[in-house]
Amino acid sequence: MIQQITYDISTLVPYVNWIYFYYAWGVGNQGSMEREKLRQEADQRLSYLDGKYHTHAVFGLFEANSDGDDVVVWPEGKDNSEVSEIRIPFLRQQHPVGSEELNICLSDFIRPLSSGQTDTIGIFATTVDHALETDTEDDPFARMMAQTLADRLAEATAERMHEEVRKHYWGYAPDEHLSMQQLHVEAFQGIRPAIGYPSLPDTSINFIISDLIGMKDIGIRLTESGMMMPHASVSGFMIAHPQARYFNLGKIGEDQLHDYSLRRGIPVELARRFLASHL
Repeated sequence: MIQQITYDISTLVPYVNWIYFYYAWGVGNQGSMEREKLRQEADQRLSYLDGKYHTHAVFGLFEANSDGDDVVVWPEGKDNSEVSEIRIPFLRQQHPVGSEELNICLSDFIRPLSSGQTDTIGIFATTVDHALETDTEDDPFARMMAQTLADRLAEATAERMHEEVRKHYWGYAPDEHLSMQQLHVEAFQGIRPAIGYPSLPDTSINFIISDLIGMKDIGIRLTESGMMMPHASVSGFMIAHPQARYFNLGKIGEDQLHDYSLRRGIPVELARRFLASHL
C-alpha cells in the first residue's frame, strides 16, 4: 500500500518542535525574550504561508523480514512470485554505550526469515512545496527564517503522518492518546529512524526508498549521493517493535565496510564515500 497525504500548514503548526527551531537560530539556551520575539516572527511567517503552500508525505507499508543485517522487503507481498525481493542493508552498532548494551542493528527489530512469519516495515518520505523555501525577501534573516521553518514543517509532517500510520493506516496503536510533548519525546510505540541520522548514515539508501514509494511523486529529487531536494525533506523507516530504540552507530571498521558494500551491491570505494564520517 502506497499512500500520499497533503497537509495544510495550519494543520502542522501544533506538531512543530520549537526546541530545534530555537537551536537553529542559536537561542536554545538564551532567555525567553529572545525566543518570544523569534516565535512571533515565525508565527507571522506561518500565517503568510498557510493556504499558499502545503507539505507532502508518501509512505508504504510492506511485508518484510530480517536476514542478518539486511531487511528483505516484498513490494507486492511475499507470496507474489512475479515480484522479486528488495534487500535493504543496515549497519550494526560497533561500540555499545553500557556494559550490558548489545551491538544492535535496526534489522534486529524485524521478525527474521527463519521464523516463517512475515513482519511489516513502514517506509516514508516527507517534504514541502519547493517554493516554500525560496519565497522570501532578499535578506539573510528572511532566508534563514524561510529555511528553518521549512525544515521544521517537513519534520512536523513526518510527526503527523507517523501518528496517523500508528493509529489508522497500520493501526497497531489505535488507542494511542499522546500530548504534543509526548510525541516530541517519542513516547509512542516503535521508532521512526531517518536517513542521515546516527543509525542510518548512508544517504544512498534513499535510492532504494524512492524505488519503493516514489519520492518524485511528492516533488523530491535525489542528488548523486542520495541527498534530497528540497532540502526540507525527511525520509526513513517506521518500525513497530515495542522494544525498538535509537542508537548511534559509532565508527565501523574495514570488515564491516566491505561486508556492507557487498550487501549494498556497490564498490567498496563508493561505500567508503557514503560512510566516510563513520569510518
